[in-house]
Amino acid sequence: MPDFAKRRLMMVDTQVRPSDVTRYPIIDAMLSVPRETYVPAERVEAAYMGENLPLGPDRVMLEPRTLAKMLDALALGPQDLVLHVGAGLGYGAAVIARMAAAVVAVEEDAEMAAEAERTLAAEQVHTVAVVHGPMADGAPQHGPYDAILIEGAVEEIGDAILAQLKDGGRIAALFAEGALGAVRIGYKTGGRVTWRFDFNAGAPVLPGFRKSADFVF
Repeated sequence: MPDFAKRRLMMVDTQVRPSDVTRYPIIDAMLSVPRETYVPAERVEAAYMGENLPLGPDRVMLEPRTLAKMLDALALGPQDLVLHVGAGLGYGAAVIARMAAAVVAVEEDAEMAAEAERTLAAEQVHTVAVVHGPMADGAPQHGPYDAILIEGAVEEIGDAILAQLKDGGRIAALFAEGALGAVRIGYKTGGRVTWRFDFNAGAPVLPGFRKSADFVF
């Protein structure tokens, strides 16, 4: 039986800390959440690799470094309500749940959403609500949110998601830009979101987040 606790420690020591992520709540969460329970059964051996882990067509679990740096930039606190878009099998939501008050995790793939719900319940993560529905719609019924994290790349983010962010809130998203994507952090002030570049990373574009093609006669 593989020593997953040892692999978790190695993941944090070789992928997370060297990426200048030092906030204790993030380190503690990534050492505590068993990543191997949130991956497809056939990919358990690859759970702690330093790369995106495929979950299905155009869907990945973000590599530990990317997720950790996004969380670091969001600076989540124990009172925060967080919207997690692209929940996959629930790992990101489980990590966020250790830092925030509650997480609403949106997943449009019915099988993934059901699996995430089962695993989170089995792991006794009680502060995550999994919502099955289009990811680009978010979950306005539970908002507004202090922070939003989109797990997967986007070409553009519709107003439906941005409207769910509280004034004074922040959002982390990976924008697909050629071969190398850019993670940007958005801050909402006076109803408008302004973005700043944080770091480079890559992932497939999530369903519902592609640029709508302009209609040409």
